[in-house]
Amino acid sequence: MTRENRGSTPGGPGVFVRPRSRSVERLIKTQNSDGGWPYTRGVSWVEPTVYALLALDPSGEADARHRGIEWLRQLQRPDGSWPPQPAIDESTWVTALVAWLSPDLLGESTHSRAIEWLAGTTGQESSSIYRLREWLLGHKRDPELEFPGWPWIPGTAAWVSPTAVAIMALQKEQTRHPDARLEQRIDEGRKFLLLHMCREGGWNHGSVRALGYESRPYPETTGMALAALAGVRSPKVESALTVARNFLKDCRSADACNWLRLGLLAHRQLPGDYRPPAELPFRTTVDAALDLLATAAIAKRAPLFG
Repeated sequence: MTRENRGSTPGGPGVFVRPRSRSVERLIKTQNSDGGWPYTRGVSWVEPTVYALLALDPSGEADARHRGIEWLRQLQRPDGSWPPQPAIDESTWVTALVAWLSPDLLGESTHSRAIEWLAGTTGQESSSIYRLREWLLGHKRDPELEFPGWPWIPGTAAWVSPTAVAIMALQKEQTRHPDARLEQRIDEGRKFLLLHMCREGGWNHGSVRALGYESRPYPETTGMALAALAGVRSPKVESALTVARNFLKDCRSADACNWLRLGLLAHRQLPGDYRPPAELPFRTTVDAALDLLATAAIAKRAPLFG
């Protein structure tokens, strides 16, 4: 509970409780009985659960957070990873999202196993077997494949979004406990992102060329990649920042708006007078939670994990 002089509601003699915002209230109401969160309604999934827990972190909603953490802890696989939801028996990229949570919340052992799994995961195209196969077939090495990123699912190709999420998870751990191996993996991931930038700046989900045509960037992946490249200075990053600012002017997607704000903020390039459109629809738990996270980060003038 928080003592307040004004703008609060009574919570007992001499005690006032800060009222919940509508976004926090929505997150509390949509939490499932098992402790997890759905995307909109129905079964619990790891992705919305992590975002909800991060968004509720400063709100004092201890019971909701405790139930969510317990749901996540029970779902961890023997190899240290997470599936996207209980009915899917597969290690996936959402492990990086869970690793965003602090060891204090998740538990030191649970968290360290997630970091180990992340540090040892790469896209299939970075494996020795794949490279040997390409050499035997006489295929020229694609420059885009020089540095390893992260896949959605182990054994498949690396993509921009899971790479960005993994970088942010490892960078957060690197800040807590500096480690040369993690630093190298973060550097490789960031080089992967820079090599996968579209020619006009910004990022789409994968290759810079598709079916012989130059790929166009997307606002949400551009914001996400910029957030993962916090602190990186290069002409490519400057080009991406220009693209992100242009995307933001006409943005009408909550997901895109949230990530563009976080990406620009990571480079201190978010326009100070920017306000999201009043009619911006928050259709999912992820939309609402990321809006809370972006708003909190902007208020502190710090990156998502700053």
